[in-house]
Amino acid sequence: MTKVPKNLQGVLWSADVSKLDIYKNKKYIIHQVLAYGTLKNLIWLFKTYKISEIKSIFIEYPEKDYTERAFNFVQKVVLNIPQKTVDKRYYVKNYPRVIG
Repeated sequence: MTKVPKNLQGVLWSADVSKLDIYKNKKYIIHQVLAYGTLKNLIWLFKTYKISEIKSIFIEYPEKDYTERAFNFVQKVVLNIPQKTVDKRYYVKNYPRVIG
């Protein structure tokens, strides 16, 4: 299955889910579901992608789209990533941008 379920439209609001592909758009999908999704959305995410793939996208392609609470929950609870592996300044939207 390469289509995104219609019930994720609220989480993936900046795109039409009928036009998203789970492989081509996985960075966007993974970050949006991690940052804004419900438990049901997270279950779908983990059924769709391998945990190693989700962690890799989260670490290698940071998105400054998380609240501090959501970032801490995703990093510590959902993905179990050690704190020194990621810098929250690259993820939390109300932190100043990192330049350089």
